[in-house]
Amino acid sequence: MSKRESTSFTQVVRIANTDIPGEDTVIYGLSRIKGIGYATALAIARKLGIDPTARIGYLQPDVIKRLEDAVNDLTRLSLPSWLYNRRKDYESGQDKHLVGAELIFVARRDIDREIKIGSWRGVRHKLGYKVRGQKTHTTGRTGMTVGVKRAAAVPGAGGEGGKVSSSGGSQEK
Repeated sequence: MSKRESTSFTQVVRIANTDIPGEDTVIYGLSRIKGIGYATALAIARKLGIDPTARIGYLQPDVIKRLEDAVNDLTRLSLPSWLYNRRKDYESGQDKHLVGAELIFVARRDIDREIKIGSWRGVRHKLGYKVRGQKTHTTGRTGMTVGVKRAAAVPGAGGEGGKVSSSGGSQEK
């Protein structure tokens, strides 16, 4: 009997309030969690000693529990600080890594703080413009589509009238 036949398969694994299909590998399964990308998922798997190419549905429950604990508090794995998505947090000044709904909540709170203090970024957010210096002349438009109207069909202009061939002469009907 092979190793896969002896272990049970879980169709859906729930980590950090995210459903992960069991047929996904550990790397791609973890990267489905908001706030965890490919590089972070690979770093987590390597630090915990889990095969990154293993299917997440075949993992033992204790391994899944270790994965969930690591994802919920990534700073305990002592990964390099440049891997975290919240360096020098505004309130605490510490490096953090946020995932899931907490990441969305904190990002929204940061934007509201910028708007409240009236910073340039806050003004851009408030007006709905691009914030990070992108061009706005042609991109980021909302509302009606701007385009060129086609000219109405002019009678005798290329339809049934005389056509000019590629050789330069005219063709008769």
